[in-house]
Amino acid sequence: MRLQRALPLLLTLLCGLAGCASVDIPREVSQALPAKDSAFGRSVLRQAAPYEGRSGFRLLPNSNEAFRARAELIRNAQASIDLQYYIVHDGLSTRALVHELLRAADRGVRVRILLDDTTSDGLDTIMGTLDAHPNIQIRVFNPLHLGRSTGVTRAVGRLFNLSRQHRRMHNKLFLVDNSMAIVGGRNLGDEYFDAEPNLNFTDIDLLGVGPVAEQLGHSFDQYWNSALSRPIGDFLWRQPDAHDLHASRHRLEVSLAEARTRRKALYDRLMAYQSQPRLDVWRNELIWAHSQALWDAPSKVLANDEPDPQLLLTQQLAPDLNNVRHELILVSAYFVPGESGLLYLTHNADAGISVKLLTNSLEATDVPAVHGGYAPYRRALLEHGVKLYELRRQPGDPSAGRLSFHGGSDSSLHSKAIVFDRRKTFIGSFNFDPRSVLWNTEVGVLVDSPELAEYTRALAVQGMAPALSYQPQLRGDKLVWVTEEDGKQRILTSEPGGMWRRFNAWVSKAVGLEKML
Repeated sequence: MRLQRALPLLLTLLCGLAGCASVDIPREVSQALPAKDSAFGRSVLRQAAPYEGRSGFRLLPNSNEAFRARAELIRNAQASIDLQYYIVHDGLSTRALVHELLRAADRGVRVRILLDDTTSDGLDTIMGTLDAHPNIQIRVFNPLHLGRSTGVTRAVGRLFNLSRQHRRMHNKLFLVDNSMAIVGGRNLGDEYFDAEPNLNFTDIDLLGVGPVAEQLGHSFDQYWNSALSRPIGDFLWRQPDAHDLHASRHRLEVSLAEARTRRKALYDRLMAYQSQPRLDVWRNELIWAHSQALWDAPSKVLANDEPDPQLLLTQQLAPDLNNVRHELILVSAYFVPGESGLLYLTHNADAGISVKLLTNSLEATDVPAVHGGYAPYRRALLEHGVKLYELRRQPGDPSAGRLSFHGGSDSSLHSKAIVFDRRKTFIGSFNFDPRSVLWNTEVGVLVDSPELAEYTRALAVQGMAPALSYQPQLRGDKLVWVTEEDGKQRILTSEPGGMWRRFNAWVSKAVGLEKML
């Protein structure tokens, strides 16, 4: 009798752990559509032709331009849209972009969306409903096969496969008609577009036009066609149909209509692209330069231990990292150098190269545990002459200018950029930490342009200003933080940040999490 009473519970648990997926359907292989397949793509090819293999670039350093660029690219798409993201959070900005994606699909544009599987937590059905559109396909990367049904069973399922579940697709790529692309640090969500009332990320994206977009299309295809990418429909009990999609679209339109009145200021700011498009203006402001798209091989996540270096983005970036002669500027939201990174940075500083790093302070970071991995390296870096700058938590300033580290609410650094000798710039999803180097996959673009490098450098230097950052320094044997308030220098003898943040940072150090950060 006991067994009989336990059977329903056991079956429920097993069903949850199995994910209750449907029968697998053979995965369709597809490729990025050539730019020449659309009038928009052909216009880009004509624009790029005089530059003989160079691509056009424009930084997108503030949230308004970053959102507008994505929305306008969707509106201009005529053949294809390929999106690859680590995180997609619900919110007004995301709903506005999804609305534009549906309209693009309605006019015949092929939409492929590849998301890291952690994004799908609790959203399989919603994603499947969007996938019901005949011109939209959604896949998840490195999916959890065991326990997708509930939060509890997902947690249990991940425990059964920790070696794979901590390896994630951190890539951020927005590609339209295989001719224009956006790479950088921003995921999709209100916090990345200054539309979240509690926290916004200071970030930087790069708009790339021409040959570099085609290169990034190859990167997307590698991930899309990988055995690690699975259609979202493989994990659904029932495949949503046209009726489900229609109902979902109606709810989306109602929510946008409500936001138009209830959140008018934010709505009007986000939707300004509809009445005042800027893409054509930006196309006339492009910096044309030689470039290279860099990305980790998708199979990086299959390694039993550390992956083969030949699979890594860092291997492609190594020649430029090793050939710095005068100045190296790093901007990294999460910075944990490890022993190899420490040796690299201190060796360069000892050789007389100016090495500067901008990262988050303990009070500003959204992941205090990562700060616990960084803090032990500060003293050694400073002793060798590396200059450190830790961005303070910034109060909102809606009137801030174009190169701004302010947002409409408290902000935290999320940018990832490297400037080599004021000539080359790397912008992408890569942080200077073990997680980006070893465990997550990343993508970015290396541009050989003194003009773009100077622009990026100016943005970094602005963030290093005393009014915006703490500069850790050694005064005798003591570590202090130098900053500025109301135009006057302040020297702090204890690290800024609350007790809970200090505790989180201490725990990550105490239990030896560095290699996982």
